[in-house]
Amino acid sequence: MEWSYETAEGLTAALRTGDVTSAELTEEAIARIERDDKAINAICVPDYDRARAAARAADQARARGEDRPLLGIPVTVKESYDIAGLPTTWGMPQYRDHMPAEDAVQVSRLKAAGAVVLGKTNVPLGLHDIQSFNEIHGTTNNPWDHSRTAGGSSGGSAAALASGFGALSIGSDIGGSLRTPAHFCGVYAHKPTLGLAAPRGMTPPATPVLPIDLDLAVVGPMARTARDLTLLLDVMAGPDPLTHGVAYDLSLPPARHERLCDFRVLVLDEHPLLPVGSAVRAGVNRVAEALADSGARVERHSALLPDLTEAAVVYMQLFFSGAVARFPVEAYEELRTHAAGLSADDRSLEAMRLRGMAFSHREWVEANGRRELHRHGWRRFFAEFDAVVCPITPTPAFPHDHIPDIRERRIAVDGVAYPYLDQLVWAGLATMPGLPATAVPAGRSPEGLPVGVQLIGPMSEDRTPLRLAELLERKIGGFRMPR
Repeated sequence: MEWSYETAEGLTAALRTGDVTSAELTEEAIARIERDDKAINAICVPDYDRARAAARAADQARARGEDRPLLGIPVTVKESYDIAGLPTTWGMPQYRDHMPAEDAVQVSRLKAAGAVVLGKTNVPLGLHDIQSFNEIHGTTNNPWDHSRTAGGSSGGSAAALASGFGALSIGSDIGGSLRTPAHFCGVYAHKPTLGLAAPRGMTPPATPVLPIDLDLAVVGPMARTARDLTLLLDVMAGPDPLTHGVAYDLSLPPARHERLCDFRVLVLDEHPLLPVGSAVRAGVNRVAEALADSGARVERHSALLPDLTEAAVVYMQLFFSGAVARFPVEAYEELRTHAAGLSADDRSLEAMRLRGMAFSHREWVEANGRRELHRHGWRRFFAEFDAVVCPITPTPAFPHDHIPDIRERRIAVDGVAYPYLDQLVWAGLATMPGLPATAVPAGRSPEGLPVGVQLIGPMSEDRTPLRLAELLERKIGGFRMPR
């Protein structure tokens, strides 16, 4: 039997019954990577010798009667996570030889749970793209169409999962970096509630590795099924032991419902600032129809929904303010000059991004105040609804676009070109207020490309969108192997 596309849950069952060993699973995974990854380029830093040793140790532990959550399961890790003994570069050539001394918190948790780490997956330069390519490790291709991107910045992880290179992976998300690659590659991902999972060690090279509370950014799980997402989130969840102690207990509330018919869902397939392409709209509507067919309450409009235009503006301002916070003073002053030259009535997202880059602390505090108003609006909204179903990006995976100046790139939505970074508006809907969001497969485009949607849930109620994802998977299907 071939195990490469088995779920983590299924592999655990087979390991428990002795149908397979971790050593066998690991050898099969390595062989598949060595055979198929030349065309995909998902695994940029292999760690096969230590993986084989970890697999042997897992088999010995199981023989002694141990049974940890991921014992013996082959997994991959996004390149941006520190793993002692392997380079962490974030795709930046000047850090080609940066070798961290200790594992990231989440890598430690994977290993403590018994996972076998096969290696690291590819990312964009500095994690700052919706594609995954860099000068050190090259370009990651979409397993469904090698001329298209696998997404970013966790594109290598999504491509690895879709290619059968391990059962699970971990990534990060601030601009859809978990959800977009999952959507493009036909797999699952979960952006946790802000602060739910400790990010220490998912740190840019040459930056102190400290327990910090990130603004907007999260770390989270990726898998080929919704149940596997929950399994991995349970391993990842919890604050940093340096600040809360090793024995800190984190208990997420249970899902609000156990049956599709009990869910109250708002469906969105339009945004006031950017059209949604027909293929993605069809995916959203497929999920909406499945929910309605199952007896769920499905609405298309609600006065309780926070304003989408305002949400996009605040998100862009906060995101890009943080993105340039460590720029040299000269570069920051140049941005301020450009922003000052904008027309006062220029309300485009491009202008909002530039103004955000030039923010003073006073302006950031004002934008943060508007974010708190949105959070309050979402609390009121989720008193009446359980989830929002909406796009992740307006299109399926697009052709590789490596134009150096990202501001010159364009995204084509049903043949009409829009600024490349405008497509972040959908990712930002959950990111700006810090809400959990689960990316789920929702069918195929007319060209045969995967289409995903996101299920946005209430703050700190991650199990609600995860349970909804699991129920939808049973209803409409989930991951399929690339053809």
